[in-house]
Amino acid sequence: MAYLFTSESVSEGHPDKIADQISDALIDNFLAFDADSKVACETLVTTGQVILAGEVKSNTYLDVQQIARDVIRKIGYTKSEYMFEANSCGILSAIHEQSADINQGVDRKTPEEQGAGDQGMMFGYATNETENYMPLALDLSHNLLKELAELRRENNEIKYLRPDAKAQVTLEYSDDNTPIRIDAIVISTQHDDFDEEAAMLAKIKKDVIEILIPRIIAKYPVYAHLFNDKINYHINPTGKFVIGGPHGDTGLTGRKIIVDTYGGKGAHGGGAFSGKDPSKVDRSAAYATRHIAKNLVAAGVADEILVQVSYAIGVAKPMGIFIDTYGTSKVNLTNGEIAKKVEAIFDMRPYFIEQRLKLRNPIYSETAAYGHMGRTPEVVTKTFSAPGGEEKTVTVELFTWEKLDFVDQIKTAFGL
Repeated sequence: MAYLFTSESVSEGHPDKIADQISDALIDNFLAFDADSKVACETLVTTGQVILAGEVKSNTYLDVQQIARDVIRKIGYTKSEYMFEANSCGILSAIHEQSADINQGVDRKTPEEQGAGDQGMMFGYATNETENYMPLALDLSHNLLKELAELRRENNEIKYLRPDAKAQVTLEYSDDNTPIRIDAIVISTQHDDFDEEAAMLAKIKKDVIEILIPRIIAKYPVYAHLFNDKINYHINPTGKFVIGGPHGDTGLTGRKIIVDTYGGKGAHGGGAFSGKDPSKVDRSAAYATRHIAKNLVAAGVADEILVQVSYAIGVAKPMGIFIDTYGTSKVNLTNGEIAKKVEAIFDMRPYFIEQRLKLRNPIYSETAAYGHMGRTPEVVTKTFSAPGGEEKTVTVELFTWEKLDFVDQIKTAFGL
């Protein structure tokens, strides 16, 4: 019997995502000037206020207030009527030095012996239902909001948009787990004040259906067959949405972990990513398991794969690796046998994950909105400034865990 599945995304102007982006900007700045920095930074945003907290072990000093203001400005909070504005918001820093008790579990005499920064389990997932091996409902939700942000910045066809927004897509699947069509789209977007609420709601709905949706279809033609005239649209279903962003809701780092990963597909170990340097396996091992799952599916081992890895704090070797192919395996092996082969191909000790995926680089700001997974690997040059006037320009590779660089090795190992 056909069934429905839903995923959601949030925009870069959502309060929780503002917090994530500030935390990851701090990570990037620390790593740019000291690649060995150990950082765990949390951010809280509310009306006119940003609070930074966390633990740091680094040889560099940063102007954390300026970094936070730059992030807020880039997102688009630049007007006083938003009640949260880059130049005027208060910023309180309560960042202190990392606990020596935690650090002793990570640092070792040789880098290869580096222990996991915490205990826990991390999951990676991939499916061949999209070109980027991501769940389709989540991919659509991200792209709807990215395009809405483009319209906001263009300030051309739609002139009333504000930064805060959420999107949700419900897909209908066939009995054989193939997405057939979009059943429903929910979009709530913050907007400027209107004189008349009914006219406002009618205009926003019309603009979403007649401007945003055609742009999505044109930009992502692979999705075109999913759109139909029976889609149930819920556009700003509560009505007026003028009060938004941190003035409407308090935002915290790490509260959008399902948006950050697979939209409810697969599984999640519970640990957030943003604000953590790669010694924290919550982040690095989640990227590594995504890298494994994507390469396994791309190599033809299965149509859909979940990979779990688990750690003890201070211990380098994982407690175990688990594989679930959901009955879609194309090889004559059990899930346990597939896991053994994966363990032989991918060294999942923290140091080797960092080296393989080049994680001790300032590559994290780009991950903090619109998902950490399913993104396009690219090489970029970035410049960072320190309080003393020092500048650091670095060329880095983004989203290395999305590279299909182990497909041939996997095919050889599995005889494909």
